[in-house]
Amino acid sequence: MINFGFLGVQTAFTLQSSQMSRIFQTIGADPNNLGWFFILPPLAGLIVQPIVGYYSDRTWKPRLGGRRLPYLILGTLIAVIVMLLLPNSGSFGFGYGSLMALWFGAITVAFLDLSSNVAMQPFKMMIGDMVNNDKQKSYAYGIQSFLSNTGAVLAAIFPFLLTWLGVANTANKGVVPQSVVISFYAGAILLIITSLFTVFRVKEYDPATYAMYHGISEKENSEGGNWITLLKKAPKAFWTVTLVQFFCWFAFQYLWTYSAGAIAQNVWHTANASSAAYQAAGNWYGVLAAVQSIAAVACSYVLAKLPNRFHKSGYAVSLILGALGFVSVFFVHNQYILIVSYILVGIAWAGMNTYPLTIVTNALSGNHMGTYLGLFNGSICLPQIVASLLSFGLFPLLGSSQANMFLLAGAVMLLGAFAVGTIKETFAE
Repeated sequence: MINFGFLGVQTAFTLQSSQMSRIFQTIGADPNNLGWFFILPPLAGLIVQPIVGYYSDRTWKPRLGGRRLPYLILGTLIAVIVMLLLPNSGSFGFGYGSLMALWFGAITVAFLDLSSNVAMQPFKMMIGDMVNNDKQKSYAYGIQSFLSNTGAVLAAIFPFLLTWLGVANTANKGVVPQSVVISFYAGAILLIITSLFTVFRVKEYDPATYAMYHGISEKENSEGGNWITLLKKAPKAFWTVTLVQFFCWFAFQYLWTYSAGAIAQNVWHTANASSAAYQAAGNWYGVLAAVQSIAAVACSYVLAKLPNRFHKSGYAVSLILGALGFVSVFFVHNQYILIVSYILVGIAWAGMNTYPLTIVTNALSGNHMGTYLGLFNGSICLPQIVASLLSFGLFPLLGSSQANMFLLAGAVMLLGAFAVGTIKETFAE
């Protein structure tokens, strides 16, 4: 139950990440400018998650669930509203490629990611708050990864399934197809239902129990918490995992930004975002994202069961396989062979969802747990921002080809695999 609401949150997040490039190119965004839109979500996460962590460490509202759950409720409410607005970015008569349409889409994306971050962070923190370090934590994050990827599968196949059921997958120029719009509506409903399960079924530790469980005083979470001071005191594992995260999330930013266009270019041989061929490529990317998530579901279960001494090797191997998957996307021109590519990418995604938080929370005491995990989210957000900013130079340098960006992403992911060697896993006393 601690993790169950993550199913809905990840459904919302995957709808955003898998369909955002398609939505923006459909309403008239230049592929060379996609990086501007993909900066907004990680920028929101970089700011919001440390704030949620800081204040939730100091929150105790029993009527609203406790310490972390009030933030889950707030984030879910905002996310649902925005999920109803985002896919309609081209439906308000702004016109194809108009500044108003693009700004509307950009603002709704920023709010969706902001609210998703507010809703997502409590799940990560509650495991740190309530789960035994050396015996259960990797298994708990494995369950989270399992539910997360199950939600991602549902989100990824929604447009394809709705199209198969007869829902329109094309629309007037500049208008997002109903197959995508209804997918967002379904995701909003799932987010509400699953989040309510966690809100009503999980009982967080009160301040006295929390302090006793972690061997700290009740005052420790209410005093101090200066971000710079905490970063100076952060365990070494915090920084070495951050280095690995930089390379991994840099690569995945390009996966989300360029997958739909690369598949349309390599398989359907089109760059026309209003064409039926491009929309078919967008649907197929949804299927591949589901394949990626199914692979991650299976792999995360295996990785979560590995003993502590095998965490690093499991982490490194998963990233190497992911790097091969990224590179292969450049070479593959058959839609079905791409399934293998995205299975390999899914294995890397499983490693990225299972090990970093396990290693970092094992090295932390319960003191300022939420703030530390909020700050650690910078290891996810900063590389995405850097990748998006560099894309303005790298995209034209690599021939303005969305497929070419996958070669770069694969090389960067391989660097992440080598960086795993710098990690030394420790356990807080």
